Amino acid sequence: MLPERIEAKIDRATVGQGCWLWTASRVHGYGSSSVGSTNWRAHRLVYTLLRGAIPEGLVIDHLCRTPRCVNPDHMEPVTVRENTRRGFAWRKKNRCRRGHEMTEQNTRLTTNKGRPVRHCRQCEYIRGDVAWPSI
Repeated sequence: MLPERIEAKIDRATVGQGCWLWTASRVHGYGSSSVGSTNWRAHRLVYTLLRGAIPEGLVIDHLCRTPRCVNPDHMEPVTVRENTRRGFAWRKKNRCRRGHEMTEQNTRLTTNKGRPVRHCRQCEYIRGDVAWPSI
């Protein structure tokens, strides 16, 4: 069970992959929090509180590819090398950088300097940029 102060910063009512989104401060897209004089990435803090210490030499890989997600079911301790390898593997043209399928319904098209740009609607929703699309 999470302390009330931490729980209050998590939105579990998200649509889609079951992510628990961090609603408080963020640094480079990742949730951020402090406990006493220690600054934590929110996903590492929640993982540690609910699952135990992260093994030495390992990092947390977001399996859902959503940096704001703090759901420990969406995390796996892996080596830095494996985390990097997986990150590049997700950058396929049929998926966004967080792994959402780039289907016709989930893709918004725009142009930038005349070149087509694809935007993932699920990511836009998670970031709070738009309302959930009716797809």
